[in-house]
Amino acid sequence: MALSSSQQNQIAELLKGQIRRKLSDYSPETSKMPFHIRLLGQDRVALFSFIQSINTTLGTSVFEQVAAIIATSHFKRAVHQYKEFNNTISSESQVVIQQIMDDLKVAKKAPNKVLETAEILKVAQLAPFKKIKRPRIDLFLESADGTEYYFDLKTAKPNLDEIVGFKRKLLEWIAIRGVVNPKPNIYTGLAIPYNPYEPQPYNRWTFQGMFDSSKEMKVAGEFWDFLGGPNTYQELLKVFEEVGFALRPEIDAKFATFVPKR
Repeated sequence: MALSSSQQNQIAELLKGQIRRKLSDYSPETSKMPFHIRLLGQDRVALFSFIQSINTTLGTSVFEQVAAIIATSHFKRAVHQYKEFNNTISSESQVVIQQIMDDLKVAKKAPNKVLETAEILKVAQLAPFKKIKRPRIDLFLESADGTEYYFDLKTAKPNLDEIVGFKRKLLEWIAIRGVVNPKPNIYTGLAIPYNPYEPQPYNRWTFQGMFDSSKEMKVAGEFWDFLGGPNTYQELLKVFEEVGFALRPEIDAKFATFVPKR
């Protein structure tokens, strides 16, 4: 079993707490959707709004906490919202990063994470240095061999402008870490918790030409199984399903209050 009973319980309690808190505080502004309410019913509109709110919560908080719970048994360290990160970068690194971004945007070069990393680290310790906004690391892992993993957890369908920003961020993390250690054993990448195109492979066109997908992206099962071992993804889906069944009466009761009285 990829997930221990303790991990399953921790994840289940996290999910129950988040959903119950949302249910307790939930008060949709459905009066601003008069056509939708009359067409679909106030309860359905309220439920749709609630689902959107849950989707935001999963993406901004829950997935990274679940990832840290799972990774604790396979990594020396697993921290979500990692704050022990420097915010100093060399001016030369910024020049190199800008050149990489320019080349990728006009397809002068294909993305190559190994070469990009080497180019950045070559100048990472050259003065002058400057302070930039402190990075937000969704998930930090350190393996037994000392490899450092820095993940940015993202929505399944980002747009092109967001993709460009994501790429620059991952390159900057390498430069920042290189100020402290000229030869860090480092991985910076995106984690996308699920594949909306299943059973087809994840093939978001906006990533093409900008990301070295095999070396800086982990999607759905690849990500979760990386954290916890084979079959982690399927076991995690089962935990979510079981929590959903357990909470269904509470969810139904909440949204029954939005059904108009006749």
